Amino acid sequence: MDQYCILGRIGEGAHGIVFKAKHVEPRVGWQCLPSILQTGEIVALKKVALRRLEDGIPNQALREIKALQEMEDNQYVVKLKAVFPHGAGFVLAFEFMLSDLAEVVCHAQRPLAQAHVKSYLQMLLKGVAFCHANNIVHRDLKPANLLISASGQLKIADFGLARVFSPDGSRLYTHQVATRAVGCIMGELLNGSPLFPGENDIEQLCYVLRILGTPNPQVWPELTELPDYNKISFKEQAPVPLEEVLPDASPQALDLLGQFLLYPPRQRIAASKALLHQYFFTAPLPAHPSELPIPQRLGGPAPKAHPGPPHIHDFHLDRPLEESLLNPELIRPFIPEG
Repeated sequence: MDQYCILGRIGEGAHGIVFKAKHVEPRVGWQCLPSILQTGEIVALKKVALRRLEDGIPNQALREIKALQEMEDNQYVVKLKAVFPHGAGFVLAFEFMLSDLAEVVCHAQRPLAQAHVKSYLQMLLKGVAFCHANNIVHRDLKPANLLISASGQLKIADFGLARVFSPDGSRLYTHQVATRAVGCIMGELLNGSPLFPGENDIEQLCYVLRILGTPNPQVWPELTELPDYNKISFKEQAPVPLEEVLPDASPQALDLLGQFLLYPPRQRIAASKALLHQYFFTAPLPAHPSELPIPQRLGGPAPKAHPGPPHIHDFHLDRPLEESLLNPELIRPFIPEG
């Protein structure tokens, strides 16, 4: 960590703590792993501790590194700058982003300006289209994982649940991972709060059914093939027209939202096609990123997001690389070239 000056703490997630730091010149004779960092550059350091050394690197961290490696540089995906061992774990160095979309929604005047909504949604769709073009499915899209730069640029982050997918559908995935789809994020931007604000799985389903109606095999033919189909039943409910749910939204916005919020996944509009929807070409046009609000992250201690068991080997900021308990060769295949 000698090549970084820690400036503050950004937050804490399931697999580590995130710090704001400045890259500085390493000591003379100090050996460091390759990176693409410039001296004086501000970065976000995600420090991942290993619960037990014999367990190896957490799968989520490996998936995040691998997913970011699979994709070329893109202005709508956060950039991984470096990876290096530290203590009983390792550190991922990302480009520093000032805030996130969750903070934007939290601090925005109600409602968000339509030009702002269009701009955020357009950048999100460009990032999602890029990921899908590279056969990467994110699986954890939510406003807190959509970071905002000082210039207003939105970038997709946190690829810990990402997977490489096969277009022919031959690869199987667990059904126990859920994500807010792009349509849910669009609805939240238009509404100023989540459309489906459930606190648990069942409550979440109730909110969805209340608005979209109860699905059946006529509407969704593959419904009966779902792993947990028939384990729980819900009363029949008719869908609520979206113009009643979001009375202030434009007809174009409701049309696009309706193409996102469909039960059959194959019938939902693709990100690349959504970018061509008339919604983005009618007044008001999407705002330029420089015109968007940039809220600072809230001060004080960051909330913990399901931290899991306590770390057996904790981090020390002043521990040199030579004392790392993790063999650098374990992560060398995941180090960005440059």
